[in-house]
Amino acid sequence: MQPEKINIAVLVSEGRHPVSGRARRALQDACALELAFALGGELDVIHAGDPQHPALHDYLGMGLEKLTVLRQAPDDDALAVLAPYLDELQPDLLLTGIHAEQGEGSGMLPYLLAEHLGWPLVTGIAAIEAIEGDQVTLLQALPRGQRRRITTQLPLVASVDEAAASPRQLAFARARRGEIDEQQPGASRRDADSNRWQWQDAKPRPKRLKVARAKTAADRFKQATAKAQGGKGQIIRNDPQAAAQAIYDLLVEEGVLRK
Repeated sequence: MQPEKINIAVLVSEGRHPVSGRARRALQDACALELAFALGGELDVIHAGDPQHPALHDYLGMGLEKLTVLRQAPDDDALAVLAPYLDELQPDLLLTGIHAEQGEGSGMLPYLLAEHLGWPLVTGIAAIEAIEGDQVTLLQALPRGQRRRITTQLPLVASVDEAAASPRQLAFARARRGEIDEQQPGASRRDADSNRWQWQDAKPRPKRLKVARAKTAADRFKQATAKAQGGKGQIIRNDPQAAAQAIYDLLVEEGVLRK
């Protein structure tokens, strides 16, 4: 059951493809927007950042008529402009992604906004089942495909998981028709902490050795007594130096260590 009218605000960010690095809509934010479309009601979609960023047109291509952009520099703190704007807007439901795909990506923004607004926060939701009066029933995504049903009060901040309904395809004509409403917020604050950090590309993680997991005692016995496959196995006795070198060479070969 849905109410006749509910005011929903969705925060969207600039996404980045994990392989190509191309600018795109952020997947979790797009899932949050898709969830808001399904609920109906009054919808405000807000972005804090550069109004000229190409990823914003992906959100317009989902069918938005207007996207509000609070202009700020990349080094500015998004909380400083979003908090007063939401104080004035006062939506019934605020939807966000769990974390951004670019920049710091700490996932702290939903928590900080919920603390500022004094609203409850539910993280990692997959669906909104019902809204009756000021009560809302949510499904929270858990590991291994499990779900938890939660009932809480509106107004509410909720971060949306990728397990939610997939966002709709983009339409080029809709992206062209959509309007970007650029606003210049009065208060802007530099994120002093992040300016002191040193950024570098992430290094690939070491490859784990393949280990067969035995579930029963019989499987463990079979695994312990089974003859090794392949011709790389060797037994080195009475020469600790050669044994250590053989172990080291194996770890390098498997990618666990680098020379």
